[in-house]
Formats: sequence, structure tokens, C-alpha cells
Amino acid sequence: MKTALLIVDMQVIFTSMTSRCLPNVLTLSAHFQHHSLPRIFTQHGHTKEELTPPYKNQLVKKWGPSGSIAKDSPDWELMPDITKIAADNDCPIIHKNTYDAFINTNLAEVLKEREIQRVVVCGVMTDCCCDTTARSAFNRGFETWLVDDACGTASEKQHETGLNGFGYAFGEVLQTEEVLKRLQ
Repeated sequence: MKTALLIVDMQVIFTSMTSRCLPNVLTLSAHFQHHSLPRIFTQHGHTKEELTPPYKNQLVKKWGPSGSIAKDSPDWELMPDITKIAADNDCPIIHKNTYDAFINTNLAEVLKEREIQRVVVCGVMTDCCCDTTARSAFNRGFETWLVDDACGTASEKQHETGLNGFGYAFGEVLQTEEVLKRLQ
């Protein structure tokens, strides 16, 4: 089954949430690269127009402009380790402005062009963008795995809540080592 790794929102603003997951994200990325499997990155951010009243974007309405990530700001940038692997290998970066990486983007087309049937999701935040995007992939017909130890969020409770909801009704929640074994 043709599989892609989807690395979600590993951006500077979320660095504090990645101490546990970053090594596993890098391990998964290296495995996918070694086996010539696609890696796709997402990057969350809002334009100046979206951050200016009246707010049309629901996330900006919820979090306010100061709680939202401004596109092209230092916080919006991908983390240095992630920038390196994305740039060195000419991997697609999907720019998004909501939790679901399929909405208002070409992610579905990118996956279809590569004839992907399974998506392995990792990154941040487990209970927001990772979970929402993974559910959306499932709903679009992709077998979807969410990688527990390659996802991070603001608290362990939020992390477990996101994983439990996804695992109950949408797809498998796996550890990095299990993903590597299954892909051999």
C-alpha cells in the first residue's frame, strides 16, 4: 500500500511541545526518505487580511489575532531541523489556515497525484491539527495512522484525549517503532 508521511505544523511557535516527539518525527522522516516514500509538510498561518477585523477565519475569531500565527512571522517558520529535511529533499509544504490540512489547500490533490492510499500523521498539536487532519484523511478514504510518540501538544491530557478519540472511531494509533516495523 503506497504510504505518505504527513508532518503537521512543526513550527517555531510549537517548539516547547516537541521535546518528546521531534526525535520520532525525524526518525520517521529518515525512514520515509531512505525508502523513497513521500513526505509532506504542513505549515499553519494567517495572512494580514485574516488577522484584521472583521475576522472571517474561525480560528482567528476564537483565538484572536494575538493568539493566531501570522504568516511569515518568526513563529510561523518551520523548526530548523524540519526546515532542513523539507528543503533538502524538495518535499511539498502545504500552507493552511485551519486545523484541517485538507480545507482550503491542495493536500488531497498532492496525495492523489502520488497515488497514496495510507497516510501516517505526526507533528503538533495532537488534539487539534493532527487529529483533525487524520480524521479528515480517514473520511476521504485514506487508511490513516496517528503516531502517538511522534505527536505533541500542550498537555498529556490533551494528547491522550486526541489519540483516544481518533483511535476509537477513525484509525490506528501507533508508536514510531510499530510504524517502522509495519512498513518494512
